[in-house]
Amino acid sequence: MLTTILVCILAGLGAGLGTGFAGMSAAAVISPMLITFLGMEPYQAIGIALASDVLASAISAWEYHKNKNLDIKNGLVMMITVMIFTAIASFLSRFISGNTMGGFSTVMTMLLGIKFIVRPVMTTKEKMMSVDQKTRIIQSILCGIIIGLICGFVGAGGGMMMLLILTSVLGYELKTAVGTSVFIMTFTALTGAASHFYLGGMPDLLVLVLCMLSTLFFARVAAVFANKASAKTLNRALGVVLTVLGAVIILVKLF
Repeated sequence: MLTTILVCILAGLGAGLGTGFAGMSAAAVISPMLITFLGMEPYQAIGIALASDVLASAISAWEYHKNKNLDIKNGLVMMITVMIFTAIASFLSRFISGNTMGGFSTVMTMLLGIKFIVRPVMTTKEKMMSVDQKTRIIQSILCGIIIGLICGFVGAGGGMMMLLILTSVLGYELKTAVGTSVFIMTFTALTGAASHFYLGGMPDLLVLVLCMLSTLFFARVAAVFANKASAKTLNRALGVVLTVLGAVIILVKLF
């Protein structure tokens, strides 16, 4: 019992910080920890991680929205596109080896963390808003297609891909990029969790509740800090969190 509680709290700590700071999917942290330390069946572990992601992403999105760091209009366009092409790629991925891009999400998390430390995103909201709406919508659709295909084929990495594309390709200011990312992840995680519970049945309720509450708490803490921090501080904090999380996930998988 004590081991279960400790693992769930630590999993929620990592997932919550990743979600609140970077819009990272909780599945990237919670799933490997539940599988490795509690011996949980992978499908059930992913379902719990996705359910934890829903509330954590929602509370984070609300915090970013309150601070006017959320692009709902373009976020909806990207979210719909991501979901459509994730479904298409998921169907096609049945014909491709499951190990083709196995460590993609974890390696990407570390590299993105290092990127934010070495080359911080210092785009201002004024510069971000200078792009006309028609161009932004087209960009959102094209990037949504890319993210959806990667999520469908790899099965993870959606939050990291969104953050990378929003900041590096679409030129979003960092806080708005994270806010838009967690907004999208709320709905994609809800869809994933519902399908997992419908197909696989209800998981261990104690683990589910502990992971959800822990992830929610730490996501809230991270989101509040992120919205109050300066761009320079947020880049450094984001970089450290992603780099450490990436390293920990690799160690857990090798455990």
